[in-house]
Amino acid sequence: MGTLLSQIKGAIAFLGYVVNTILWAIPILLGSIVKLIPFAPCKTAANYFLDFCASGWISVNGVIERGLHPVKIELSGDSQFSTQEWYMVIANHQSWVDILILQRVFNRKIPFLKFFLKQELIFVPILGLAWWALDFPFMRRYSTAQLKKNPKLKGKDIEITRKACAKFKTKPVSVMNFVEGTRFSKAKHQRQNSPFQHLLKPKAGGMAFALSAMGEQIHKLVDVAIYYPQNVPSYWDYLTGKLPSVKVHIQISDITPAMRGDYMNDREYKIAFQEQLNQRWLTKDRVLSELADQKHQE
Repeated sequence: MGTLLSQIKGAIAFLGYVVNTILWAIPILLGSIVKLIPFAPCKTAANYFLDFCASGWISVNGVIERGLHPVKIELSGDSQFSTQEWYMVIANHQSWVDILILQRVFNRKIPFLKFFLKQELIFVPILGLAWWALDFPFMRRYSTAQLKKNPKLKGKDIEITRKACAKFKTKPVSVMNFVEGTRFSKAKHQRQNSPFQHLLKPKAGGMAFALSAMGEQIHKLVDVAIYYPQNVPSYWDYLTGKLPSVKVHIQISDITPAMRGDYMNDREYKIAFQEQLNQRWLTKDRVLSELADQKHQE
């Protein structure tokens, strides 16, 4: 009976999220039309309105969650935030649920989170257009084979990153980057021969390009470690209440001058930046081990 009830609640919650998304997508898409007006004050006002709508969407999602499948989030680490600051947010990545957890943790505490998305996701019904309207950076990566076939594509993805991030210079923003590039799995961990216990190897390029493109406005780094005491949940697990709790550790630090540079052409900077990220990943790995130890002691 309990399982049937959780399935019914999950279905109701999913329907609630769909309806909530459609309702908020309407003003977001209408607001995006105003952004097309070639007048800077109109664009700025539209951006604030769009982010307000997006935060409202997340807030209502939170009401649905608390009513139908409540998740206890145990926070640790730093907790001083500002909605008037520019942030780069990085986190380990295990499930699409990570995004929902991050949105709940940071909603209305920092500027609305903008995620780097694959170019293909712009075709997702409703959400794709909403992400476009909200200036989510859509990225297109070119394979080695594509670059060999068409050398003119070299550097194209970097230029796309620069153009996307240039939009973030006029108002505070939080740019989210899963620097592992993909979700963690034991198979991927083994294929990489990862030196970390709980993490895949971090990829420095996207983060370095974003920092370079956004200039001096962004000078705070929010490093998040997400740990699921039970199994890593699927979206359906999340909807049906199979995610009772999650542990989230947050570390805020300054983005130093040493973290900015020409990742493409300065080899010394490229090596140094990757080493900085590797050291940060070692710290995150230790934090995740400590969170796992807390589970065993409970």
